[in-house]
Amino acid sequence: MDLMKNLRDVPSPRPEAYDRARTALQAAMDEPVVTVVPPKRWFSWPKVSAAAAGAAAVAAAVVVGTSGGSVPAGPSDAAPQAVEAPLVKLASAVQAAGTQPGDASLIINTKFGLDNKPDLNYTLYTDKGRQFTGDSAKSLVDAVARGDAQPATPYDGKVMAAARLAANGDVDKARIAMITASGNALGVGLSPAEADKAWAAAQAETAELFRKMGKPFPGPKPRPTGKDLENLVNNHLVSNIEHALFANAADAEVRAGVLKLYATIPGMVVGKTDVDGRAALTLTAPPAILDGGTDVLVIDAGNGLPIREEITSAESSKHYVVNYKSSRVTLAEVAAGKI
Repeated sequence: MDLMKNLRDVPSPRPEAYDRARTALQAAMDEPVVTVVPPKRWFSWPKVSAAAAGAAAVAAAVVVGTSGGSVPAGPSDAAPQAVEAPLVKLASAVQAAGTQPGDASLIINTKFGLDNKPDLNYTLYTDKGRQFTGDSAKSLVDAVARGDAQPATPYDGKVMAAARLAANGDVDKARIAMITASGNALGVGLSPAEADKAWAAAQAETAELFRKMGKPFPGPKPRPTGKDLENLVNNHLVSNIEHALFANAADAEVRAGVLKLYATIPGMVVGKTDVDGRAALTLTAPPAILDGGTDVLVIDAGNGLPIREEITSAESSKHYVVNYKSSRVTLAEVAAGKI
């Protein structure tokens, strides 16, 4: 989504801004609002309406369903073994190797937008669930030294817990947990009647937020069904597992769980490549779940750490690149300027 790629031009928003952006975004996506305030990060969804321009977008309602029935969320029987095998195998190796010493995961991403100028962002996610961010090594060091952590959010806790659950074996349950990390507007796993009730409640919340903003509510939307929902849920599944990965990549358990959840997405293509002499895998989500856009994530074939992400928006065909570096650190080292 073009807005996501321009977040570097916008100062880090306060929670109130997230709320306003969430409302506009959800209306544009024909989905009801779910209250989620994830911290700022490099988003990789392929499309957003200009209605949310100038504010940070947030994770949307996560839904899945089929026409006329209950709303399942388990992995598809049609998931290709060619996808599942290498990711599950790598996940097992990652978990067996364990997490390196330290008490936090540091990830540095360098974003290249349309002007091809590098934009650095630092994220430090502690084992206790606190998060520090900065746009330079110095600003991160200063934030850690001051103890200026962003408050933990339920969303962060849920995506991390879902990833850990997947890593430890219950992938079906973990998939549902990851899908519903940012809400359950369509009643994932509920009966049709319960799902309709959940949808109506979310629509009412959206209408109330529009009223508080003094904006006309465009009217309730019908609950999506069928293939559209399957694509939508996988879109949000990718977004939620990437949020976990890009915040806490150096935690082996989280990383292993993310890889196992990637393997449940039908149509995900796993390829082989080389990055600076290192063997790597490319994870390419099917365009149908990205509104026709593309999102190719490159990970280290030996340890699963993210290396690079290439995103092309569907509407404008604009191309964006993000490079990642992940490591385990201690808060004390970072506070002392050792990055």
